[in-house]
Amino acid sequence: MCGFVGFVNDGVNDRKENENVVRAMADRIVHRGPDQDDYYVDDEVSLGFRRLSIIDLEGGSQPITSADGTKVLVFNGEIYNFKDLREELLEKGYTFKTQTDSETILHGYEEWGKDVLSRLRGMFAFVIWDSVEKKLFGARDIFGIKPFFYYLNKDAENKNVFLFASEIKAFLSNPRFVKELNEERLPDFLCFEYIPTNQTLFRNVYKLEPGSYFEYQNGKLTQDRYFELKYNIDNEKDEEYWADLIDETFKGSTTIHALTADVEVGCFLSSGVDSSFVVHEMKKHMDLKSFSVGYAEEKYSELKYAQRFAEIEGVKNFSKKITADEFFEKTPQIQYYMDEPLPNPSAIPLYFLTKLASEQVKVVLSGEGADELFGGYHYYHEPLDFEKYMKLPQGIRSGLAAVASKLPDFHGKRFLMRGKYPMSQRYIRNNYVFNHRDVDKVLGKKIPSQDPSYYTKPYFDACADVDDISKMQYVDIKTWLVQDILVKADRMSMANSLELRVPFLDKEMLKVAMQIPAKYRIANGTTKYILRKAAIRNLPDETAKMVKKGFLTPLNDWLRQDKYYNMVKEKFEGEVAARYFNQEYIMKLLNDHKEGTAKNMKKIWMIYVFILWYEQYFVYA
Repeated sequence: MCGFVGFVNDGVNDRKENENVVRAMADRIVHRGPDQDDYYVDDEVSLGFRRLSIIDLEGGSQPITSADGTKVLVFNGEIYNFKDLREELLEKGYTFKTQTDSETILHGYEEWGKDVLSRLRGMFAFVIWDSVEKKLFGARDIFGIKPFFYYLNKDAENKNVFLFASEIKAFLSNPRFVKELNEERLPDFLCFEYIPTNQTLFRNVYKLEPGSYFEYQNGKLTQDRYFELKYNIDNEKDEEYWADLIDETFKGSTTIHALTADVEVGCFLSSGVDSSFVVHEMKKHMDLKSFSVGYAEEKYSELKYAQRFAEIEGVKNFSKKITADEFFEKTPQIQYYMDEPLPNPSAIPLYFLTKLASEQVKVVLSGEGADELFGGYHYYHEPLDFEKYMKLPQGIRSGLAAVASKLPDFHGKRFLMRGKYPMSQRYIRNNYVFNHRDVDKVLGKKIPSQDPSYYTKPYFDACADVDDISKMQYVDIKTWLVQDILVKADRMSMANSLELRVPFLDKEMLKVAMQIPAKYRIANGTTKYILRKAAIRNLPDETAKMVKKGFLTPLNDWLRQDKYYNMVKEKFEGEVAARYFNQEYIMKLLNDHKEGTAKNMKKIWMIYVFILWYEQYFVYA
C-alpha cells in the first residue's frame, strides 16, 4: 500500500523546481508510505511515490520504468493475481527486474493496452506515463477501494494545470493549485454526508470514478469506463447451491488476500458475521492476530463478543477501549486525514482500531462490502413491507400521505409519508442526515441545490429491470460504499501506515453476489440470509446469527454532557459557523439535543465535523 503524486509540467520546465514541488507533494502523504520515496521528472511530467513495503521488500521501489525506459508507472494497491499474469507475460518474452505486482501492471499495459484493466484482480489506482506518445494513462479499481483525485484548471497565464494524487492534501504543496471551497456543493454534502458526484468540496478537484480510466494528452483529458456493474440474477439455483458457492469463493478470496504479502497479516474483529468469517478463514494460513475496539460504556461496546469469538477460534486478540476525551481530541486530525469532511462517527473508532493494529502488523483484512453485496442493512426489508401497498394507485397513496402529514406522530405515519414516492425517491441516503427541505434553514445563505433524487435516479434507471431490493443494493454499491465506507477504510488505515484489504470486495465475490436472487439475500426476516447460511457451517451459531450493529458510539450521550456540549457550542458560535451556517438554527439543534427534546446527534456531528475540517484546510493550513 502506497501513495503517489504527480503533475504535467506544461511550460514549467525548471526540472529542479519541479522535483522540489513533487517531493513536497509526496511529503504531504508520507503516512501512506513511510518506508521509501522516489521520483521521476522529465520535461513533460513529474511523478512522486511514497512506499509502504508489502511485496518484494528489497526490490519494489517506484516509480518503475519499462525495459526500454519509455514508460513509467506509479501504483497504489495490490494485484492478487499478479503471479498468474506475470507467468503469462514471461511466456510472451517480457523480462522482470522485480517480484512486484506493479511491474506486472506496467508490462501488462505494454502488451494489452487498456485491456489489461479487465485482467486485474485487486484494488488499485495507478498512472502510467508514455514518453513516446506524450500521454498519461491511469485507472481505478472496480469498487473504488483505492482513491484517485485530480485537479484540472487553467493558471493565470491560461496554461493547463493537471495534478493528480492519492490524497487531495498533496495538492496543497503545489504552487499552481488554487485552494477554494466548492461552496455550491454544500447542500449536497448536508443531505448525503458526501458529494454524490465526481466533484469534491475543493473547487476543480475531482474523483476518478471506480471502474474507470483516463488519458491525458495534448492538454486534453478523456475518461471512459472499463467495467459496468450489472445484475445477472439466476433464479434456477436453490439456496444450497448459493451457500456452497459463497463458501467456496470466499475461502479462495480470503486465501489470496491473506497470502499475497511478504509481511505479517492480521485481521479486524467485531461481533458480526463478516469479520468473524474472515478471521475463521485466515487462521488456517497463519498464527493470526486479531484487533478490536470498544468503549467503557458497555451498551455500545462489542468487545466481549469479539474476545469470546477469538478465544473460541484460538486466535490472539488485541483490544482497546476508547474514551470520550480521546474521541473528541482526535477528531480534528482525523478530518485532516479524510481530505473531505466525513461525519460518519464510526470513522473515529476505526482510526483507533487501525492504530492498534499498526503497532503489530503492516496488513489487515476486514469485512467491508459484505452488507452491500449480500444485503446486510435492515432497510433492505423495506420493499417487502411496501410490496402490497405500492400496488395502490398513486393518487390514493398521495392522498393518504397528505392526510398523515397533518396529523400528530403515530405508528405508521412515516410509512404513509414515504409510500407516496417511487423507489428512486423513497430510497435515498439523505434521510441519514438533513432532508433537502431543511438545507436552507441550516445554511447561512441561499445556495441553489438539486433534490437528492436527481443524483440517485440515474442509478435506479441503470438497474430498472431488477427487483427493488437489488435496486437498493446497486445504489448503495455505487454511492454509499464508494463515498463513505471505503473512504474511511482507506484514510483511517493509511493515516496509521496500515494496508487494509477487503476480501468481500473481490471481483470473484462480486460475480457470485450479482447472480443471487433477492429472496436468498433477504429471507425469513433475516439480512444477509445466504451469507449467514454459508458462514454458519464454519462459525459458532451465536456469531453467524448476530444482528448487524456497525461501529456504535456513545456520541449521542456524550453530546449531552457539559464538557463536550461546550466544545461543540464554541464552534457553533465561532467564525466558521457564522460564515456558512444559520447559527441560531444550529444552536437550537444542539440545545434541543442536550435537553433531550430531540435526537439531533447526526445533524450536530455533521456541522461540527465540517467546521473542524474547514479549520484544518482553510484556517490553519
